[in-house]
Amino acid sequence: MSELRTIELTKNMNTLDSIYNDLIKLGVRKRDILLVHSSLSSLGWVCGGAQAVLMALKQAVGTSGTLVMPSHSGEISDPTEWSNPPVPKEWIEKIYESMPAFDIDLSPTRGMGRIAELFRTLPESIRSNHPQVSFSASGKYANAVIDNHQLTPQFGMNTPLGKLYELNAKVLLLGVNYDSCTSFHLAEALNGKMPRKKMGASIIENNKRFWKWFDDYAYDAEDFEQIGKAFDENSNVTLGEIGNAKCRIFNIKAGVDFAGKWLQKNRFNT
Repeated sequence: MSELRTIELTKNMNTLDSIYNDLIKLGVRKRDILLVHSSLSSLGWVCGGAQAVLMALKQAVGTSGTLVMPSHSGEISDPTEWSNPPVPKEWIEKIYESMPAFDIDLSPTRGMGRIAELFRTLPESIRSNHPQVSFSASGKYANAVIDNHQLTPQFGMNTPLGKLYELNAKVLLLGVNYDSCTSFHLAEALNGKMPRKKMGASIIENNKRFWKWFDDYAYDAEDFEQIGKAFDENSNVTLGEIGNAKCRIFNIKAGVDFAGKWLQKNRFNT
C-alpha cells in the first residue's frame, strides 16, 4: 500500500503518545513480558513510523519489562521448498553451496515486518542463535528468553517460546491475525503425533561455513486462524484497536494450552 493511500485511510494521525495510550487501554502493563507480532501498515499513518511504535512499546512495559519479537530469517532454508517465488531447479545445489551462513548481527528478518526488523537492530536488543527462527529481546528477562535456542525442535520448550511460556508472558497481536501467532507452534511441538520433516540451513561451526541438515516437526499454521477463532470465543482474550489496527492480547500459557487441546481434538483426532 502506498503512503498516500495509508494517509487517506487513517482515521486519526497516530503518534507515539496515542499508540502508548492505546497499548495501555488494550492491557499492556509495566513489567510485562510481551511477545509482539506486528504490522506497521495496519496501524495507519504513524508519525515516526516503526521508531515511534517501538518507543511506545518500550514505554508501556517500562524499564522492568521485557519485549520479544520474532526475527526469523526464512531465506536461510531449503530452497526446494521455496514457493513465493520458487527458484529454477538448476540453482538448488549452488544455493546449498553459496548461501551465507546465519549471522546474529547481519542476517535480516524476512516477512516479520518493519517493526520487528528495526527492533532486532537496537543496541539493547539481543538475538537468539537459531539460523531460521531466531527471536530478539530487550529488557529485564531478555537473556533468560534468548539463551541457548536449540536447533531442533525449533519451537519446543528449550526455545524462546518455551521460556516465555514458563515466564507467563503475554502475546500481543498488533494488527496481525492468528496465522502469525508463533506461540501456537509450541503447542504443535508438544504434541506427540506431529509429523517430522528434513530441514536445512547454512551455519558456521568451528569457523567453517557449511549446509547443515536436521530433523524437526512439520509445523503448519494453516489451521491457526480456526484455533484463534475458537480461542476468542472461549478464552480471556482482550480485543481492541491501536490506531487503525485490530489487536489482541492474551496470556501465552492460555493460548498454548488451548491450542494444544484444539489440535488434539481437531487435527490429531485419529
